Amino acid sequence: METEAVSKGFTTLYGTEPEGVWQAPGRVNVIGEHTDYNDGFMLPIALPHAARVAAARRDDGLLRLHSVQSPDSVTEVVVADLAPGSVEGWAAYPAGVVWALREAGHQVAGADLYLDSDVPTGAGLSSSAALECAVATAYNDLHGLALTPRQLAVLAQRAENAFVGVPCGILDQLASSCCAEGAALFVDARSLDTRQVPLDLAAQGLVLLVIDTEVKHAHADGAYAERRAGCERSAELLGVPALRDVPYDGLDAALARLPEGELRSLTRHIVTEDARVERVIALLDAGDLRGIGPILTEGHASMRDDFAISCAETDLAVDTAVAAGALGARMTGGGFGGSVIVLAERADADRITAAVTDAFAARGWKTPRAFTAVPAAGARRLI
Repeated sequence: METEAVSKGFTTLYGTEPEGVWQAPGRVNVIGEHTDYNDGFMLPIALPHAARVAAARRDDGLLRLHSVQSPDSVTEVVVADLAPGSVEGWAAYPAGVVWALREAGHQVAGADLYLDSDVPTGAGLSSSAALECAVATAYNDLHGLALTPRQLAVLAQRAENAFVGVPCGILDQLASSCCAEGAALFVDARSLDTRQVPLDLAAQGLVLLVIDTEVKHAHADGAYAERRAGCERSAELLGVPALRDVPYDGLDAALARLPEGELRSLTRHIVTEDARVERVIALLDAGDLRGIGPILTEGHASMRDDFAISCAETDLAVDTAVAAGALGARMTGGGFGGSVIVLAERADADRITAAVTDAFAARGWKTPRAFTAVPAAGARRLI
């Protein structure tokens, strides 16, 4: 139904049929937060929620962009004039992909793009990466570029870093491009090597809930950049290429070489988080899905206490879920709001969701949105 709606919307707006419809999903990260720009390890899954784009090439050098989420306008730019800072707002993300393709030497043309997305924005579920990867996949097919999903992810990340100006790591784009249905994606951010790790929750009577707190604190973007800079400074002081290179069993010695305070805390989170990813993968490979629950909760404590990216809303959601019987819970995404994931027995899911909803109501906070995360496929053509 969504595919048909996007196609029809394109025809109504632009007066011609699209050449196809593509989609790319949002993601949740099972474990491995802020490790990507530290050359570390991550374990995301793709969501059924996705950005979709109907597209057709143009031969006059124009790029026209329309989003159902911004229904009153069409952004029109000249492809040859694309440069960082030349496009603002949501349109910078798809325009940045076209710019990144051209910067990489691909002589791609203009296009009419009609976009829609049901990935919640501001929820830490990678709505921007979904938009980028959908457009990158469409352009890849329209121009016969034969780029791999991993190559498209790298170009999408470059669009967000250099064109939009957000210093994100590669996690979101790799997840949106490369995830497979029924699996989590183990990612080594240094080599960009990936491995599909089976994650059949339903077979073991489990669910992975996503609780969107509907909160995004305004200082998130600047704080993200500050933490990235702090990690890079720690690596420099320790004489390693990235914090990924600090061994877990050498963490205490490394911390002793850093000044007391923030740099120690940032370093401790990254090194222990990489270790948590490895522990979770070992359990999943052994078929012990329930065993990962306490590691998720442990990861949240690290994000709360060491990396300082949690907030009152995500802390309450995690604490309430665990108290209500969840096997584990943690904030997912960049922090300062967004979503929490909860690993639970299927029979307990409704009760846990209700407990979190009641806890938010008792504080006078907005009702959180909850849904079940089912590992979905990455970016692909629909028609």
